[in-house]
Amino acid sequence: MAAETLAKAGVTVTVYERMPRAARKLLLAGRGGLNLTHSEPLAIFLTRYREAAPRLSPAIEAFPPESLRAWAEELGQETFVGTSGRVFPRAMKTSPLLRAWLQRLAGLGITFKFGHRWTGWDTQGRLLFETAEGAQAVEAQGAVLALGGASWPRLGSDGGWTAPIEAAGVKVAPLAPANCGVRIAWSEIMRTRFAGHPLKRIAVTLVGEPSGAETVRGEAMIAADGLEGGAIYALSAPIRNAIAAKGDATLTLDLRPDLSADELAARLQKPRGKQSLATYLRKSLALDAAAIGLLQEATHAAGTPLAAMAPEVVARLIKSIPLRVTGLASIDRAISTAGGISFDDIDETFMLRARPGTFVAGEMLDWDAPTGGYLLQACFATGRAAAEGLLSHLQRTPAP
Repeated sequence: MAAETLAKAGVTVTVYERMPRAARKLLLAGRGGLNLTHSEPLAIFLTRYREAAPRLSPAIEAFPPESLRAWAEELGQETFVGTSGRVFPRAMKTSPLLRAWLQRLAGLGITFKFGHRWTGWDTQGRLLFETAEGAQAVEAQGAVLALGGASWPRLGSDGGWTAPIEAAGVKVAPLAPANCGVRIAWSEIMRTRFAGHPLKRIAVTLVGEPSGAETVRGEAMIAADGLEGGAIYALSAPIRNAIAAKGDATLTLDLRPDLSADELAARLQKPRGKQSLATYLRKSLALDAAAIGLLQEATHAAGTPLAAMAPEVVARLIKSIPLRVTGLASIDRAISTAGGISFDDIDETFMLRARPGTFVAGEMLDWDAPTGGYLLQACFATGRAAAEGLLSHLQRTPAP
């Protein structure tokens, strides 16, 4: 995005890419449908960036979701709004958009040099790259670094850039997993019988936070070592903060968020007859085997069999199954990364205060966003904003 913005302004641009070809991470992002952005009102959209919202808002306001959709459609990729408000290309794939985009960049005269890993600067201020032919030094009037976070390192972004950035006197918050699963110490039965089972139309609440409980409705999936899925990913930032502060976090699962505890208890008043408990719960409350397994897990921990509980007690448990989270899934499988370059160490144009002429964008910055199109939107917008900052810098700084 930065390269396109600069080239359209008449700047000669070279993209140095670590991997053998471009946009490996973008291709992964579109594996289940490329969620470009979200359709909700901008005022609400910006709140999704939590404490980083004030620093990201100017860039996103300058290139908001409707501008990103228009950009995609200029590339021949019509977009549509899904039932959840998320925005996707009509093709539901990354490859058609990427092919059209690379053709546009080539038409603008942009050169790609693959197999170049940035390692810092030399004593003359030149950019240093590690290549198959050895180290190379490149002199440039300006640079935009968009080196990603540290998730999915096999695709190129392994966070190795933090050392030379910190050596330059720039503060970098430790990189941490975001939009990731959580670790829960399941029993052997949960691990072996229910790993891989989905939990649909649930509500997940993070409890015990100073700002109050935070609830997300959606879906999740039981993993052998915890929970994954959209409803969990949306809470990964406050969960991470809670674990950092206290060592663990407490979630509660509401298996039937559309029914009150009283309504559930009333349904459970019906005679069970000769039905097994699992069959009774499935027919009475539409709970599947995985949901019933979670109830059994909770009652086993409490020492009281589920079958011995009164209907109103079972109803309350269905509305609030407690789960102790001991950690987050590993960063190498996280969807994205939190942490990165402090906003205090860049100016309003995304230029590093310690390295005039060097601009940064995307996941290198210390911000966090849930899934739903917010991550890509901010990456596109900060890439464009960093390029605009570099253009202003070039206008102020005569060429040598």
